[in-house]
Amino acid sequence: MRRIALEEAFWLPDLGEETHPFGHLTPRNREWVDHVQSRLVDMSEQRLRDMDENGIDVQVLSLTSPGVQAHTDLAGAVRDARHSNEVLSRTVAAHPGRFAGFAALPTQDPDAAAKELEHSVTELGLLGALVNDHTYGQYLDDPAFDVLWDKLQELGVPLYIHPNALSAQPLHVLNGYEYLSGGSFGWSVAVGGHALRLIYGRVFDRFPGVTVILGHMGEFLPFQTSRLDSRHANLTLSDPPEKFPSEYLRRNFMITTSGVCSHSALIAAAAAIGADRIMFAIDYPYEETRTAAEFLDTLPLPAPELEQICHRNAERVLGI
Repeated sequence: MRRIALEEAFWLPDLGEETHPFGHLTPRNREWVDHVQSRLVDMSEQRLRDMDENGIDVQVLSLTSPGVQAHTDLAGAVRDARHSNEVLSRTVAAHPGRFAGFAALPTQDPDAAAKELEHSVTELGLLGALVNDHTYGQYLDDPAFDVLWDKLQELGVPLYIHPNALSAQPLHVLNGYEYLSGGSFGWSVAVGGHALRLIYGRVFDRFPGVTVILGHMGEFLPFQTSRLDSRHANLTLSDPPEKFPSEYLRRNFMITTSGVCSHSALIAAAAAIGADRIMFAIDYPYEETRTAAEFLDTLPLPAPELEQICHRNAERVLGI
């Protein structure tokens, strides 16, 4: 069965130092850091070998966090986004059928982000974009980003919202336990909150055709659909969204399995939002491909649903 993996990272050493993936993370095991860094900068040899050994047909590549969202100046963000996207496009072209790509966007300026998206999709052949959560505390529900949402809807490509290694606002409950502020807990809180901002900021009422992808089994949200809807029913809002939160999750969102190799979590997510809303991802090289492949091999799902998750949903959403 074909396998398409959607959240697979790379980094380029000639990018600005602000984008360095390990410049902003809580302390990590040195051996693990060396393992990851050597694979992040390898765009083909180790990556393809790892894919072949574990039965991965396609990786959808994206610039690793914090990416261009780390830049404090627009010129640097525009420069690094364009350079990253051009290198990515050449990598995809050099390995037809094995790689696809999500563009990096200079979200420091919404107009520049929309222009880079159009260039990346129409001229470079990339299949959408990935943004690392916030840009110094500015979120994509801001009406200034309507120009970007309009371009996403016009082009018919998805936007993947990924965690940002730079925290917009530390979670005070984790004071003294800062190592929990990253991938184990804090990032999912942050990105799940960003997704809810989009719903309550009525982004999907203004642009009903857009698709947002959330990694890590949906950043907690599929498991909260009942709670979100019941609390929503008791809100008094001056400008409420047109639908319940769960309806947007089932219409405008896709999720991936990146880094969450749990059968029970996937089955619960499928029950909440539908198997047609879930796509496979590894989170390479931060997670091990072998573990993700074994997770797929042992999933207790009917063949049609397994095919959706392994490749058919990605083919539909990305046009692969």
